[in-house]
Amino acid sequence: MNLELIKKIKEKFIEAFKKEPLLVFSPGRINLIGEHTDYNEGFVFPAAINKGIYIAIQESSLAKSSITAIDREETYEFSIENIKPLKESKWENYVLGVIAELKKRNIIIPEFNLIFSGDIPIGAGLSSSAALENGVAFGLNEIFNLKFTKEELILISQQAEHNYVGVKCGIMDQYASMFGKLGMAFHLDCKSMESVFYTINLKEFQLLLINSNVKHSLVNSAYNERRSVCEKIAKLLNTKSLRDVCKKDLDVLKSKITEEEYQKGLYVLEENERTVQFTKALLDEDVESIGALLYESHKGLSEQYKVSCDELDFLVKEAKKSKAIIGARMMGGGFGGCTINIIEKNKKEQCVEEITRAYQEQFNHNCSVYEVTLENGTRLI
Repeated sequence: MNLELIKKIKEKFIEAFKKEPLLVFSPGRINLIGEHTDYNEGFVFPAAINKGIYIAIQESSLAKSSITAIDREETYEFSIENIKPLKESKWENYVLGVIAELKKRNIIIPEFNLIFSGDIPIGAGLSSSAALENGVAFGLNEIFNLKFTKEELILISQQAEHNYVGVKCGIMDQYASMFGKLGMAFHLDCKSMESVFYTINLKEFQLLLINSNVKHSLVNSAYNERRSVCEKIAKLLNTKSLRDVCKKDLDVLKSKITEEEYQKGLYVLEENERTVQFTKALLDEDVESIGALLYESHKGLSEQYKVSCDELDFLVKEAKKSKAIIGARMMGGGFGGCTINIIEKNKKEQCVEEITRAYQEQFNHNCSVYEVTLENGTRLI
């Protein structure tokens, strides 16, 4: 918990609005394995982390609302009655989208003021967007006693991203941010929405994130494009999603789809299987197999699903060279952001130094390194 940020948002809120706010923490997330499978009703293995969005929120005493992003030094004022999406990629849409989804459910929301800040690096693939959406939905639910369950709140967050931001995301990010548990990750079935939590014990190893510090502009359009390919294949096979498809089914379509589309479909099937194998390896405390599955996942993301980039591929290649890292892959939507690495604790410093130096020499800019711990989900502070 970032006590400095909590103090900062609380003081700024009281200074601006002369009243005590409700304080909410909504965490970012990592995903150990199971990438681009959630919108195919597949399996994922996420966890909430100790980096997140901090929100101060309270009912407004004026006939207008305001939202302030401290880190951007930007404030947006509006009336609940007259909200509409702003131009593409504006941060305000994540908040406005949540309000719009609540209004669709015939919920009357009074005007409110909200101030937020965060310690999730934007564009790192740690789901700052889902954390913000969840935090806003959770905060409004609390101050106005809307009586939504957490399960309902994550669907509101997801629909906000679909309809106001324009990204047809799956449910994993919102679910992980809302339902995370301390020291645990969970296997989530995105079809049944059933989850099983597992304590993460990597023995002499730990998780380490390396941020490429690049975000290529392809990310939103490419994400929706890949989802469309998956939906096309499912439709041709007369099924709802790729979750219910096996390789034999996919092979039947070879003459009706391109080789690139076939490989994207095959990746999803194989990644689901890897996620199942990951769960078994975790139960067996087989850390070597866990690491190998991460490398396989990255290969599929890079060569079949084609959502990696030179910087991410370079970081994984450097990880493979190191004896201290037993598994690594890109994480998140792709085209930038972080790699997740399983690294030996005792050899961490030297390994990180070697990788960061090599990255700087290759791309002429720095990567960033984050140690994360697994945390509880969205909650009151």
